Formats: sequence, structure tokens, C-alpha cells
Amino acid sequence: MLPSSLKAIFNAAKLPADDRPDEYQSAIIYCEGNFTRIDGKTANGLVRSSERYRILAVIDSTMAGQDAGSALGTASAGIPVVKDLDAALAISEQRPDVLIFGLAPLSGLMSSADRAVVIAAINQGVSVVSGLHEFLADDQEIAAAALASGAALYDIRRPRPTKHLRMFDGAIGEVDCIRIAVLGTDGAIGKRTTSTLLTQALNDAGIRTVMVGTGQTGLMQGAAYGVALDAIPAQFGVGELEGAVLAAYEGERPDVIVIEGQGALSHPAYLSSTVVLRASRPQAVIMQHAPARLMLSDYPNVPMPSPLSEIKLIELFGDTKVIGVAINHENMTQAEVLAATVRYEAELGIPATDALWHEPSALVAMVTAAFPTLLARPQTAIA
Repeated sequence: MLPSSLKAIFNAAKLPADDRPDEYQSAIIYCEGNFTRIDGKTANGLVRSSERYRILAVIDSTMAGQDAGSALGTASAGIPVVKDLDAALAISEQRPDVLIFGLAPLSGLMSSADRAVVIAAINQGVSVVSGLHEFLADDQEIAAAALASGAALYDIRRPRPTKHLRMFDGAIGEVDCIRIAVLGTDGAIGKRTTSTLLTQALNDAGIRTVMVGTGQTGLMQGAAYGVALDAIPAQFGVGELEGAVLAAYEGERPDVIVIEGQGALSHPAYLSSTVVLRASRPQAVIMQHAPARLMLSDYPNVPMPSPLSEIKLIELFGDTKVIGVAINHENMTQAEVLAATVRYEAELGIPATDALWHEPSALVAMVTAAFPTLLARPQTAIA
């Protein structure tokens, strides 16, 4: 148990709005040895999009000197990749508000080297945001350092107390709008990125859309609605996500709710896609696939499923319809991506696109082709 004097500096995962870090706080991201790689997906996502933090630098000594946006294969972001914490702190004359732990290892735990950097940042008075399963607030040494320096600790994955968790009650049936889940054939395959881009593209097209996040990175990026699904006890996962979708509907009254997927329905180690389908009951799914990925990312002895097999599984289990394929272009050229889109459209009979490399209008077209009534509604985007 932590001393009661420490509890005030700790913030739970599902923070009340007035206790969350202020929008556009300045932040540095720790991602040593993994930026642009699968285990760096939290850092990768925050560099691409953040409605909460102004990113000053990314820490990864193996890529120091590069621009973070360019390293990800997109436009220059004006965010330098630096070698260590000292270099990151030197970027600005003012101390950054937070250090974000940008790694998402399979274990959900810090290494001893990671821990040393976190403690060093706290000793400098920098607050820390973490999406790990290992809660900073429960670590006596980290807690004591935070108390001494005045830094705050934000454990994004910490669920609400069990007595406040929600059981499924069927209220999803009251959500009278189109719900689209973005699922995939593997973990760490781009579901969150496509969900974010799809939400923005629909809003830009005048279709009122809100995204429900289901992972720590989406919540860090600023998703107004959602839960860190893999941190919720199994008994309450469906109910908690159902509640998040219901809150998004009641709070925004959108035309479309996009639900970020987790893992893959066929994945031998993850159950979260079943929760997404049961809780949100989507009328449609966009499926993310990486054509050049031959084996599951964290399980190199397990072959990737084919798009067709995953589509059949999703449609059978979820009583829904896959309306498009979003391609993850890792280890592919643009010509290879174009060839893959043509092949999948012919083989599967649904549209395919690369959400990052192709025009956002392709994502919008997937949705409006499946739900043409959206084109007849008054067009007002959600800010």
C-alpha cells in the first residue's frame, strides 16, 4: 500500500476531464531503440497525431539526428530525434511538462534502462505519462521521487476501481448511428492510425464522426471517449466499452462512431477483438492488413492469416460486414501497395486503400458506398 500522502499526486487511467494533462502540454517521448518499429507504436502514433501534446523531441539514440516525421516516411514534423534525456531537455529553454513513455513492449513492462530514464526525468521535475501494464504509481521508488520533485504520474492503463466498472446491459441497442470498427489481421498493424485518419476524413467530408479509443496510445493522443481495453478485467470489458460507445453517442450525437480495434479476432493470444465486436455491435468493419508481413509480429512462428479468412471469421462472429481493406505498407514500395489494392479489390470484391499513402477520400468512399444515406444527411463535422 502507498502512504496516503502520496495518493494525491497519482492520476488513474480514466481521468476526469479537469484532472487530465492540459491540451497541448509540451512533451518529450522516450522510445529508445524502437522508434518507427512495432514496439515504438505509441511514439509513432503521437508523432503522427496528437490533440493533447506538443511534441518537442523523441529519444532514440539509434536514430538521433533525424526528423521524426521523415523517419516515419511522412512529411517533416519539425520534431528532432535525439540521443538521450539530456539532449531532449536541452531542446527548449523551458522544462517540458511531461515525458511520455513511448514504448509498447509485449510484456507491458519497463527494462532497467527504461526505468533509469523515467526516474531521471522525474528527478528533473518532469511528469511522466505511461501506458504500461506496470503502474508508475505503484512503484515505491518512482512514487517517492515524484513526491520529492513535485512531478505527476499518469498511468493511462489503470482501470477505474472494480466497484465502478460497468457490466454489459444491451444499451448499445439505443445507439442510433452507424458504427464502424477498424479490425485487423494482427496486433500493431495500424488499426489506430486508420481509425484516426478515417474519423478525420469523414469529419472533413462533413459527416459528423467521433472515434472511441480502445488502447493507451489513442487515449494519449486525445480521444475524448474510450477505455484501455486490455487493462479491464474480462468480466467488465464488454460493458466498459459499451459504455464508452454510449457516452460518445450521447455526448456528440454523431452520424458515425469509429471504434478502434485491438489485436485480431484470429490471434491466438489476444481476445480484445471479440470484445470490440460484442460491445459495439458494428454494422460494418474496415480491416487492416500488412501484405508483406508473413508471420504475426510478436509470434514469429505463427503465420499471418489471409485477408479472406479473417473477413469470413469477422463476419461470422460479429454478424457484420467488412466493407473495405486498409493496407499497412511496411516493407512495401508504392508500386507494391498499388498492386495489392488492385489484387484485393478483385479477390475480395471490396475497396482497398493505404490510409497513409493514398487520398483520405478513398476511406470516405468506402463508408458512403456501404451507407449511401450518409450523403443525404445535413453535413456538419464534429470539431
